[in-house]
Amino acid sequence: MTPALLAIACLLAVTLCYSGLCAVSPFGTCRKCRGFGFALTTDRKGRPKRGKHCRRCDGHGKRIRLGRWLYNRGSRIHRAGTR
Repeated sequence: MTPALLAIACLLAVTLCYSGLCAVSPFGTCRKCRGFGFALTTDRKGRPKRGKHCRRCDGHGKRIRLGRWLYNRGSRIHRAGTR
């Protein structure tokens, strides 16, 4: 196998796996709050306590994956164009 064919096969495998992941689990954990929905802070004794509400995920701890967002946007455009 040539290196170019191998690279194309690897990219195709990664793309298929990611699209399968987006189909099975469209929401991933928020990278800012790590899925908690809020920031962790510490009190004066060093114990962790609940911090501010996460603005990125609106406190849910989950965000829509980029691939699922692109799929939703494409299907919405297609649906609006074929009406």
